[in-house]
Amino acid sequence: MNDQPNLQQFVSELNSYGREEGDVPPPAPGAEPPIGHVLEIAGSGSRVVMDARRLIELSTHEDPALQMSGQVGSQVKMAVGKSWLIANVRTMKAFEGTTVLAYVDFLGEGKREADGRMSDFKRGVTRFPIPGCEVHAVTTTDLRSVFAADSRPHIEIGRVYPTEDIRGALYIDPMLGKHFAVLGSTGTGKSTSVSLILHRICEHSPEGHIMMIDPHGEYSAAFKGYGELFNVDNLQLPYWLMNFEEHCEVMLVSSGHDRQRDADILAKCLLEARGRNKMAEEFGKVTVDSPIPYLLTDLNQIIVNEMGKLDRAGDATPYQRIKNKLDELRSDPRFSFMFSGMLVSDTMARFLQKMFRLPAEGRPISIVDVSGVPSEVTSTVVSVLARMVFDYAIWSRTEAQRPILLVCEEAHRYVPKDETSGAQAVRRILERIAKEGRKYGVSLGLITQRPSDLAEGVLSQCGTILSMRLNNERDQDVVRAAMPEGAKGFLDAIPALRNREVIASGEGVNIPIRVTFDTLEAEKRPASSDPSFAESWREVGDEEGIIERTVRRWRGHGK
Repeated sequence: MNDQPNLQQFVSELNSYGREEGDVPPPAPGAEPPIGHVLEIAGSGSRVVMDARRLIELSTHEDPALQMSGQVGSQVKMAVGKSWLIANVRTMKAFEGTTVLAYVDFLGEGKREADGRMSDFKRGVTRFPIPGCEVHAVTTTDLRSVFAADSRPHIEIGRVYPTEDIRGALYIDPMLGKHFAVLGSTGTGKSTSVSLILHRICEHSPEGHIMMIDPHGEYSAAFKGYGELFNVDNLQLPYWLMNFEEHCEVMLVSSGHDRQRDADILAKCLLEARGRNKMAEEFGKVTVDSPIPYLLTDLNQIIVNEMGKLDRAGDATPYQRIKNKLDELRSDPRFSFMFSGMLVSDTMARFLQKMFRLPAEGRPISIVDVSGVPSEVTSTVVSVLARMVFDYAIWSRTEAQRPILLVCEEAHRYVPKDETSGAQAVRRILERIAKEGRKYGVSLGLITQRPSDLAEGVLSQCGTILSMRLNNERDQDVVRAAMPEGAKGFLDAIPALRNREVIASGEGVNIPIRVTFDTLEAEKRPASSDPSFAESWREVGDEEGIIERTVRRWRGHGK
């Protein structure tokens, strides 16, 4: 509070500046009369004072951008040399009389033409204003220059708020090259918005390579005819593609010291089973992680043989545990999509081809619906698919590059903040993709309604953050920490965003923007709409048939 008297004096002098004849400074060419002045400068932001009366006058202006002048989340500009500096209003508070004190974050600068227009806007600031510099409102014409997409490959997703016709664009290479996250509470239109983004990417790059993990079976309806759809009926995921860690998660039921002993036994038996394949001779050194087919019957026989070599029955307990679990996996029809005797042939190349859309043939996306996968192995299935993406990228480095986008819905399930919860194999591979994926051409798209439950290290690796409305305060705090400085002014608006509105910040946009998503065609929307209780409860008839058909599907696991 020590600077309060000096602040009051400075504001008073600014307010009286120019009232005497001949003292009025020339206005910046092409600008509306100023709405305030710069008070204090810091490296990333500034304090400015604004005239509340002037802001009220502009609130009825025909230009929607000028109507927003001075409000939190709006932009202001300052003339510095031959440039216009653009800043975002972060906070506002009344100071004295009709004076408003505001904090602003600098976003970038553009060239100031002779007629006052702005052109060639770029992120970052090379020259800062000095205290006393005029602060002007930003017009729609200015915003068009700021938000106009350049020649880089991009997709348009909606309308920039508060304008009526300026399009919001996401740059494909920066967004995918450094990963992205879509955050939003349930009911905000998140699934539809993700579908719109992916459809736009598919339209721009029909020969792309996208794989999406869909835990609720929502997205299959959105991409019929635009990609390949996989579920437990046609996924046919070979069990032998699992590495040793994934084998342990599926086949070991013990814990503590017993688990380590069981793991040693499984490693020995699994290595011998893989070694029985003729490929083992072709490739020489084989490890427990090598994706070489083996027979489940071979693994079972090896375990039985090892049990027979033991002198005491008590020593056979670990072997019996593994054998019992293996028998369960082979006999339970729920696991037939993965543990089937039909999956022993070498289908690895064909499997990678169809999952990664190589070639895409105009259908660049694979939707993997894991809603029908038994919960005991869901994390392992996701782990295998994600690891296949990463390992393929590593081992294909000497080939023509085919970058792959892996989109993970409900990401907090697989990379939880609590490091002791859930399966660890999927957590480790997704964390590795987040840290190293861009080196090998693997992009990660994370979608979650609970960013506070997501591992911090993973979210911090996302260069582009698309935040929809978040109702939970903890989630808001996480987004606040992850967003770049220039986006801080938008943060207070996150709880107040309407459905299908998003704040986009980071590498994929020129500057942080608030966008209203386009309306997606009905046939491209996911099956994620909430049922209407009021309407559904009015309908009657065929209840017996509904029950009978449901029970049949229930018992037949969807068939």
